[in-house]
Amino acid sequence: MLNLDQDYLSDEHRQFREQLSRYIAREVVPHGLQWEAAGTLPRSVYRQMGELGFLGLAIPAEYGGTELDALATVVFGEELGRSSFGGFGSAVSDHADMAAPVIARAGSEDLKRRVLPDIASGNKILGFAVTEPGGGSDLTRMKTSATRSGDHWLLNGQKTFITSAVSADVFITVARTDPQAKGGNGFSVFLIEKGGKGFTVGKNFDKTGWCSADMSELFFDNFAVPAANMLGEEGKGFYMLMQGLERERMSLCAQCIGMMERAITITLEHVKSRAAYGRTLWDLQAIRHEMAGYVSEVSAAKLMLYHAAARKVRGESARLETSMLKAQVPQLLKRVADGCAQMHGASGYMRGTEIERIFRDARPYSLGGGAAAVMLDEVAKLL
Repeated sequence: MLNLDQDYLSDEHRQFREQLSRYIAREVVPHGLQWEAAGTLPRSVYRQMGELGFLGLAIPAEYGGTELDALATVVFGEELGRSSFGGFGSAVSDHADMAAPVIARAGSEDLKRRVLPDIASGNKILGFAVTEPGGGSDLTRMKTSATRSGDHWLLNGQKTFITSAVSADVFITVARTDPQAKGGNGFSVFLIEKGGKGFTVGKNFDKTGWCSADMSELFFDNFAVPAANMLGEEGKGFYMLMQGLERERMSLCAQCIGMMERAITITLEHVKSRAAYGRTLWDLQAIRHEMAGYVSEVSAAKLMLYHAAARKVRGESARLETSMLKAQVPQLLKRVADGCAQMHGASGYMRGTEIERIFRDARPYSLGGGAAAVMLDEVAKLL
């Protein structure tokens, strides 16, 4: 597997990877199947990760975080993916590396001091509530509305497929505050706290994959949100969210890279020991070439991901690179996961095996953060 740590990472990055890897091996892998059966992560996982400093990547130190850079986001995502529990990875990354940056970037000083320490410590779980039944990747189709009423906004509408909807305490959400505005204008971003009149959480969805992350719907019926909980400028929420897409796409693609590397590792172990026709599967040229192809493609994608992260660290745009990555890497994950599961034979389709879990958890990555077709259109616009 291609190791880029010496070329791109500092001692701080490498130490962060080592600490996170040890934590996942000790506390996540042994319990992951129990969490899948329960359909959610225990709150203790967030508190443990918060105590160890893993949840504050996007949060400045003055609010309890560690405020690491884009290369740390890549390291974080890779190790989450390498756990082979996609639900764990998606829930934790939503909390720490996708929703938290919005508050750190656009929240008022009072809001940041009130909320971010609990997010960094894991005492409160944060969700990212954007997707709606009538619009997924096309955020401009959102219909949830917010109407000003004194010192509050009244939210009405519905969000769906929201990771951690059942377990989260607070959410980042988006609503249309100007019904006359066109395109991406007229949307505002709010921090909302669970509970209260007009706030309802649906049932936990029964999903094929990402089983350890609860996912549900949120319903708003004249749900009152303090005006002070608006993030950023009124009516400019769509463009504010766009500022975080590069980080979000890097995080998702890093998880894909970690998951593919784990699938390849366990598959190489299998084919090199599995007897077949008086030899091993590895002695068959077709098997060797297929595995070599996977390693080559994953290594190329990984190199581009690190290149994109390095650009962000230098303060440069990585919009084109992250759009290309998001269009291609999750698709590659599905192909690699399918091919590796095939090499395990019937055992690759048995619940409870690691390769079967990777196979089913691979699918959602091509949906979150923008579907592949949408990403290709994004790339085309930048050519």
